[in-house]
Amino acid sequence: MKKISIKVCLLAVICIGSFILLGLRNDDNVFAKDKNFYKDIKTFSEVLDMVRKNYVDEVDTTKLMQGAINGMIRSLDPHSSFMTPDLYKELEVETQGHFGGIGIEIMIIKDVLTIVSPIEDTPAFNAGLKPGDYILRIDGKPTKDITIMEAVKQLRGPKDTKVTLTILRKNMTAPKDITLTRAIIQIKSIKYKKIEDDIGYIRIAAFQEKTADDLRRALKEMDEKNNPMKGLVIDLRNDPGGLLTQAIDVSDVFLKSGVIVSTRGRVKAMETKSEAKNDNNEINCPMIVLVNEGTASAAEIVAGALQDNDRALIVGAQTFGKASVQTIIPLEDGSALKLTTARYYTPNGRSIQAEGITPDIIVPFVKSSEDTESIMDKEDNLREKDLQGHIKPQKEDGTKVDENKGKQTKDSFGLNNDNQLKTAVNILKSWNIMKKKLI
Repeated sequence: MKKISIKVCLLAVICIGSFILLGLRNDDNVFAKDKNFYKDIKTFSEVLDMVRKNYVDEVDTTKLMQGAINGMIRSLDPHSSFMTPDLYKELEVETQGHFGGIGIEIMIIKDVLTIVSPIEDTPAFNAGLKPGDYILRIDGKPTKDITIMEAVKQLRGPKDTKVTLTILRKNMTAPKDITLTRAIIQIKSIKYKKIEDDIGYIRIAAFQEKTADDLRRALKEMDEKNNPMKGLVIDLRNDPGGLLTQAIDVSDVFLKSGVIVSTRGRVKAMETKSEAKNDNNEINCPMIVLVNEGTASAAEIVAGALQDNDRALIVGAQTFGKASVQTIIPLEDGSALKLTTARYYTPNGRSIQAEGITPDIIVPFVKSSEDTESIMDKEDNLREKDLQGHIKPQKEDGTKVDENKGKQTKDSFGLNNDNQLKTAVNILKSWNIMKKKLI
């Protein structure tokens, strides 16, 4: 039997993979529309073969292919990525909210590994890491050209092991090394308490597998028969998002009817519309949703659903503005592709991509005199529109949206501690007082 050259095999594999992916478009004429497709594939195959045969050192073909795939996916947008089998397992662990690490949300911003938000009650939070901090090195190794998933793998590790980050922060004269001891990060997606006996407060830190179930339990415990809530605050500040399915379920907890979110992509299958179901047990009291610059993705879906359905008043600062949907596509070798496949739209058909949700009542966070290191206080807040290569906003009919729309002016309040939460509580109190007066 004649041996088929590696070059021909690689070309066949690449072409087959391309047929599979492009087949998702259900477009029989896709290759006819792109006359350069085969030419580009041939060039890639030739370059790969030259590198294998002529590079100064022997190369690992698998490593080369993964590098090529990473480069291709990174050219798309900040949220798409290729994951090796090990990195894919890391992602699965993350959605369960239990892993060994330091507790930070990270992103590549302007080609630099950047902290988006430290997670509360974690080594990173307790060490004073802040949103916007640049991570220049991890254990002495430069992070230039690192991918998000590679960084995640380096930052995570067994409990009680150490990792040193070289941090550069605005106004720092020189980078600073910070050594952290890893811990088991158990992200409690739901925290709750009663404020002044009759106002409920629920903080959603992230949208994980059990967030909606935990939310229902919290509501049941707080809304007692002999002391029902007269108002409820849902705190989505610095919530980076998470699972789309959980954002839909959380929204449904508070809605009897109406659209929650719709999605639209190039593939027909990505055109979806999720609607609320009446379970006859929804909370009826007035609601305030707190948001800020760190409120992103799934958290923005909830805020948008409650705002457009007139179920809650949105209070705080303009949100992050990530309105794209990433689909995890497992591959045969155990790796996976995290690919941006759609934009999502609020019930009223709004695209908030690179714009964010504008609160009904804008209340910028004011750092109290006692809180000089609050993670909610930041001059140059990061948003989706600041990310290099971000998906451009557009309406459901495909027309473009002005990214600069919705900019807000800064204001200040002389309140102590958490002025945004204080404002929310005062609104709910006034709500009940006005209700009595009007009756």
